Amino acid sequence: MADFGPPVRIFVTGGTIDKIHDPRLEALIFAKDGATQIPEILAMGRCDFPSVQRLMLKDSLDFVDADREAIAAAASGAPEAHLVITHGTGTMGQTARVLAQHLDGKTVVLTGAMRPHSLSASDGGFNLGGALIAAQILPPGIYGVMNGRVIPAASLDKDTETGRFVPAGQIA
Repeated sequence: MADFGPPVRIFVTGGTIDKIHDPRLEALIFAKDGATQIPEILAMGRCDFPSVQRLMLKDSLDFVDADREAIAAAASGAPEAHLVITHGTGTMGQTARVLAQHLDGKTVVLTGAMRPHSLSASDGGFNLGGALIAAQILPPGIYGVMNGRVIPAASLDKDTETGRFVPAGQIA
């Protein structure tokens, strides 16, 4: 069998990409059974090679230092050198910068969505696909992939006015 690139592990931490609509609450929530949407997104793209491991399902605005430390420990202990982490967009940059302090020699790409996969017109599949490719070809380091851009950890910040991630210095 031909070599199609390095193995990739996806760590699921939650965020909008994994939320579903609860009609009783009229709110976006995580599935009560703890299921993640990531395998479904991968199946839609006919992508069957990454390992998927759920670390948590949490809104990143609710993350505390212990959550970021748990993500760093999981990434550090992963046998793969190429990792994707699904994450809420609200504090993605903060987590990326913590990971940059703890990890060396691995290529780690954080990604997420502004609109849940479970709703129509989600950007989640596009972002996850970009992150998987980036994790395989970028040099070791910590990055974010959102909106068709690869952004180094130090510059990974969401522009809440436009709902996009843009390079540092370009936030309106």
